Amino acid sequence: MVEKTKCETGGENRMRLLKKAAAVILAAAMAASLAACTAQKTEETTAATVETTAEETAESSTEAESSEGDTHIVVDHTGREVELPKEINRIVISSILPLPSVYCLFEGSAEKLVGIHPSSMAAAKNSILPQVVPDIVDVNTDFLQGGELNIEELLNLKPDVVFYNASNTDEYEKLAAAGIPAVGFATANWDYDCVETFENWVKLLGEVLGEEDKAAGIAEYGHQVYDEIQATLADAGEIEKPKVLILFNYANGVIKTSGDHFFGQYWIDATGGVNVAADLQGTPEINMEQIYEWDPDIIYITNFSPYQPEDLINNTIEGNDWSSVKAVKEGKVYKFPLGMYRWFPPASDTPLVLKWLATKNQPELFADIDMEQEVRDYYKRFYNVELTDEDIDQIFNPSSEASGLSK
Repeated sequence: MVEKTKCETGGENRMRLLKKAAAVILAAAMAASLAACTAQKTEETTAATVETTAEETAESSTEAESSEGDTHIVVDHTGREVELPKEINRIVISSILPLPSVYCLFEGSAEKLVGIHPSSMAAAKNSILPQVVPDIVDVNTDFLQGGELNIEELLNLKPDVVFYNASNTDEYEKLAAAGIPAVGFATANWDYDCVETFENWVKLLGEVLGEEDKAAGIAEYGHQVYDEIQATLADAGEIEKPKVLILFNYANGVIKTSGDHFFGQYWIDATGGVNVAADLQGTPEINMEQIYEWDPDIIYITNFSPYQPEDLINNTIEGNDWSSVKAVKEGKVYKFPLGMYRWFPPASDTPLVLKWLATKNQPELFADIDMEQEVRDYYKRFYNVELTDEDIDQIFNPSSEASGLSK
């Protein structure tokens, strides 16, 4: 056996040490590499997760914004918040009778109007409105039958919104139960001031539709006319004021007048008269004995009544003897005109109503007002309509059919 030298033995030991060191270094390197790969993978996974979450959040936010952007909230004249689609294409106007004419002139069209009250239609067909908005006469009225709202017929019209009289709580409850968005337009919120009421109707229409009034300036002019009339009356000092009776709704043997807290009181007070029914409220039923006791100097008949002045003057109404009433004997019985709508409730012709009544109640103070010319100028200014002589005659001598009632 050959013995190894110290040199050989020392060399082998160094080789073993080198191999062990190399193994340790390799293991450390592999561990570091594995750790680096794991960290990179973790970072990539985390980044991907963050990116995906951000994308999902952005998409969710966009969807929420889109959903919120499809509707808007309007506070109506009842104080209710009503959620409405921003894009309104189908509108029904039910129990607020003058509003279809106001809406049509606001919008300049009846294209989106799919339903109105039969009484509103009766007025429209006997008015000047179809000259400006011809398709108003084609709007549906079948959803109101016998004065009652037919929800099934209404739903068939697929309205985006219904405009109704804010005081009609029964109608609102039916609309709410059917899930139909309903916006209430008030008549009494401004003490029956017809100019203020008209102005607030137009304002609410603008909020609902997100549009500007196509017949802007009417309310401002109405305030101007009112102020001018008040100034003239004030300058005149103590004047004799006529006793005035308004036949608000007179048909089928029933006589209703306009007492305090209704539009008649506003008109009479504003134009130099005294309302004989001021002690009564709203639109009370009265009888001939009461009228004989009042013995009014002037009688006005609205277009909610089918009777004409000659029916009273000629005393041809069965069951009612008008022959002894002062206004009838003196021929001072007048039918309210009918222009774009009936001249009694708030409507777009309201400033003209003030002037017309002033010329009747205080003819000497307002003798300089030529009503025919006033109407021509007004229609040209606000509606861009050139009235013919036939149009003027129609406005100042409206048909009994405009009431929607028979005598």
